[in-house]
Amino acid sequence: MGYRELPPPRPLRGEIECAWTAGVAEGAPAESLDVLPDGCMDLVWTGRELLVAGPDTGPHPARREPGVLSAGLRFAPGRLPALLGVPAAGVRDQRVPVAELHPALARRALARLEQGEPPLPVLLGLALALPGDPAEHAVRIVAAQLEQGASAAATAHRLGWTERSLHRRCLAAFGYGPAVLRRVLRFRRASLLLYDGVPIAEAAAEAGYADQPHLSREVRAMAGVAPSKIYGGQRGA
Repeated sequence: MGYRELPPPRPLRGEIECAWTAGVAEGAPAESLDVLPDGCMDLVWTGRELLVAGPDTGPHPARREPGVLSAGLRFAPGRLPALLGVPAAGVRDQRVPVAELHPALARRALARLEQGEPPLPVLLGLALALPGDPAEHAVRIVAAQLEQGASAAATAHRLGWTERSLHRRCLAAFGYGPAVLRRVLRFRRASLLLYDGVPIAEAAAEAGYADQPHLSREVRAMAGVAPSKIYGGQRGA
């Protein structure tokens, strides 16, 4: 079955980066993999559990069992916490059952899944039923500024905030302070380039690293492996 990314559902386009499905064919061996930090949060159906995948600061182990289809909605950085009404820092590096956050919504979604409905429409219905409001526009500005390498001071100044306010808002929306968020978003850009087969030195320059050794250190810190292990690889969730 493999891993497949799909366009974001129209009702939440702009909030969701993509939908995805993943699975291992019946009779094939189980697969173990690491999900790498990307600043995003997902609503996930594992085939057995309905979870919120919090923002990661390092590789998170995942396992795909034969014949079990998993699916998810990947929200752009900073978007899901506002809809959930839960600070991102509270679920950082965790996979939290939706039932712990919104029991009634989880029960309804699980009932639909148990009736055999496809998981992606169920996840979309769950996302649309979340009680919060979309994230404020400033969240998009923060992500864009830091992804481009702006400093915390410059980002706060552009928004008319203090650096302390920026830090507090970043923890709530992204799960990280601005310095860590900038590192994660830069790593994400580099890792996508490496997955696509861009040479390591070229990926380092394009993603904004000082040089190839700088990229190598960050990849080891964020992914636990050397860049060569990501180069030309397969993306996963």
